[in-house]
Amino acid sequence: MTKKHPKHHEPSIFNRAAHWCEKQIFRFPWTLLIVSLLLTIATSYYVYNNLSVNTNTAEMLSPDLPFQKNQRRIDEAFPQDAAATLLVVESDTPEQTSQAAFKLTELLSQEKQYFDSAYIPEDNEFFRRYALLYLDQADLEDLAKKLTDAQPFIGHLAQNYSLTGLLEIITLALEQHDQHLPMDLNPLLTAIGDNLTPSLNGQAHALSWQSLLADNKLNAEAKQMVVIAKPKLKFDEMLPAELAQNAAHTAAKSVMQDYPSVRIRITGEPALEHEELESVSTGAQLAGVLSLILVFVVQWVGLRSLKLLTITYIVLTVGLIFTAGFAGISVGHLNVISIAFASLYIGLGVDYAVHLCLYYRERRVRGYSNHDAIHHSMSGVGSSLFLCALTTALGFLAFIPTDYSGVSELGIISGGGIFIGLVISLTILPALFCVMPVNNPKPIKSAFAPQWIVTFPFHYANTIRIVSVLLAIGSIWVLTELTFDSNPINLRDPHSESVSTFNDLLKSKNDSPFAITALANSLDEANALAKKMRQLPSVHDTISLSSFVAENQADKLVVLDDLNLMLGNQLKNFNTVLKENDQKAALTKFNETLKKAIAENSPNAPLASLQTLQQQVEAFLKQADSSANAAATYSLLEKNILGLLPYTMERLRTSLTAGEFTLDDIPADIKSHWLSANGLYRILITPEKDLNNPDNLKEFVQQAQSVNDAVAGFPITNLAGGEAVVKAFVQAFASAFTVITLILWATYRNFKHMLLVIGPLLLAALLTGATNVLLNNPFNFANVIALPLLLGMGIDSSILIMHRLHFNVHEDENLLHSSTTRGIIFSSITTLCSFSSLSFTSHQGMASMGLLLSIGLFFTVICSLIVLPAFSGKRV
Repeated sequence: MTKKHPKHHEPSIFNRAAHWCEKQIFRFPWTLLIVSLLLTIATSYYVYNNLSVNTNTAEMLSPDLPFQKNQRRIDEAFPQDAAATLLVVESDTPEQTSQAAFKLTELLSQEKQYFDSAYIPEDNEFFRRYALLYLDQADLEDLAKKLTDAQPFIGHLAQNYSLTGLLEIITLALEQHDQHLPMDLNPLLTAIGDNLTPSLNGQAHALSWQSLLADNKLNAEAKQMVVIAKPKLKFDEMLPAELAQNAAHTAAKSVMQDYPSVRIRITGEPALEHEELESVSTGAQLAGVLSLILVFVVQWVGLRSLKLLTITYIVLTVGLIFTAGFAGISVGHLNVISIAFASLYIGLGVDYAVHLCLYYRERRVRGYSNHDAIHHSMSGVGSSLFLCALTTALGFLAFIPTDYSGVSELGIISGGGIFIGLVISLTILPALFCVMPVNNPKPIKSAFAPQWIVTFPFHYANTIRIVSVLLAIGSIWVLTELTFDSNPINLRDPHSESVSTFNDLLKSKNDSPFAITALANSLDEANALAKKMRQLPSVHDTISLSSFVAENQADKLVVLDDLNLMLGNQLKNFNTVLKENDQKAALTKFNETLKKAIAENSPNAPLASLQTLQQQVEAFLKQADSSANAAATYSLLEKNILGLLPYTMERLRTSLTAGEFTLDDIPADIKSHWLSANGLYRILITPEKDLNNPDNLKEFVQQAQSVNDAVAGFPITNLAGGEAVVKAFVQAFASAFTVITLILWATYRNFKHMLLVIGPLLLAALLTGATNVLLNNPFNFANVIALPLLLGMGIDSSILIMHRLHFNVHEDENLLHSSTTRGIIFSSITTLCSFSSLSFTSHQGMASMGLLLSIGLFFTVICSLIVLPAFSGKRV
């Protein structure tokens, strides 16, 4: 017995509107096309002049979220530190690091058109003068003893600043057999030996006198400094930091040319976002060219008609332009997320044109006249396409009330674009059929789908049902491991300079960009809060304005006064220009001294060190004399060994002039980073652990928020932003699913038919999520954007298959041989080609999006074409 199915009644309003529209299209096709062309030109002009770009990622989430308010309060209080570029300066010596960082700061400060400010947090005139007062008393006394022991050495070099003078004082030290030598010569002898080979090879390899004499106590960081620059960003351009980035790279290259051993890397929020946008643009261009070729090939295979292919691309282009115009009117700009509307429109909007083209072609193959083929196409799938558009648009519009502003704007634009695509497909497309009819198309042979495949869902329906239920249960179990990666750094190219540098800084306890900031209304409140934070296990240190007032200054100044009395005149009169001397003769004489010291087993240096150095000096003398320019080789050696000595002596002299100071003596340019103009005090909280580890990051944030819930910073923005995104998608999909279910019930008035549409979509969603867990492809800020597209395509496919199964019962063609099936397959392949190429880009966010879409589209098609028919109860 053949099961009867209820007759489907179209809404009368839609029927009347569609009939009137169809009648006008047949009467005035050219008029419609000319008017559409004029509107397209006018819309293009409007878009060009009015649709702007807003690339400010801080506005991607609602400004009313608590963590956004906290961050905005801090940024308004201390704007010079908000969205700052970090330039990490590194070298083998603290002197060159400091010199290069100072030069870089000078260059950036001169670029007023690109930077508001540039400074080094731990190195300026104030810190250079008071550097030694920040040492612990014990460390200061150890340093004072070391400098006192080196006083004869410093005094001799002050009057004899040359390679000859250096080797003379070392010779005197080695020859003092009967006296205890207070200064350890071994580090100096080793350092001289280490400079011989690079000098011989013409390489700059400076010896650090600060490391030898001052134990790196004159700098807060020995070999790394961070320059903080505030760039001027242009958020109305696609690359808002491009000009500032170019200026920063130019300055960095200039400094590295002057200091060959220095390396400068650029990171920070503007640099990260700039490189990300560059990576996305490059990846999108490459993927775009590849996908365009693949889409053309796929659509040619599907349509087998140059006319239909041309018509499809005309409709697609017009739809994109009209959607861009709608974006300009409804939102006014595109953000870094809503700019993806074009890709989403191609993936969904072109579906309607493809289904109409295939249905029209199918009727023409059966011998229908052009008029009848158009009529049957519009009446045959028009109502289904309207339902598809309505449900898909709801999937996007559901994001409008959420806190994820970036996707909310995408929802407005894409939701409107879906209806624009439908209207164009039901008006301009039939008009093009009228003026460009496809005559005598050949039937498409489905050689790739033998009979056993097209009957598979019906012959093995029970098996498919059981497997589907088991897969759903297994997927739910796997989904318990589903995670959301809230760290946007993981979305970017890990090999890019900004990302690798940023990750290196995360390992630091002092320079971590994931430090947290708190605000206080008074200095006492700031000190109390800093003390509480410092006691947390995940906190390394806290810095506030009070941190800049050195403790126990009176006791420390006594030590500094004694040092200044002993070394002051020598440091003040230290020559800065190397004296003329015969470097070769001095080195030759020193070689003999070393031989003598070895023979006499000098007690003032280890024998092994003396032997090694003597061998190195002798080898140097032989090779230098045989080189093309021996004089230059000897001069380079002298410069490498003694070049940084005057700089170190000047830094030491400055630090010995320190006096007692209070909070009022701290310069305004330093104080402005810790006390705002409106009286707010800043507390910086640095992490104890490596925050590349997400568990350490979460622990750091949670512990800091347990003390003060108004703290803000990168790690809080990431974690709270991730929670807001997850909440937005749960809210949007829950509401969209509810409304779509109600619409399907109101349309079909049949519980089974509604479940046949919803069920495969839910199964595809479960399988997609479970597969992503198994492939370790967690959801993130980028790939979640693909979910509305998958929802739209999933619901569209199910609705179209349902329509073909239950409301075209008079047709004798098998479901999987029908134009509907071909439309779903080729639409899915088209979308897959558009996005799967993203999987191979260097941008991790785009790659994860491409992978998620590929997986989701595969399961969507399988569930629509295999699972839905198996549950339908149909027989073949």
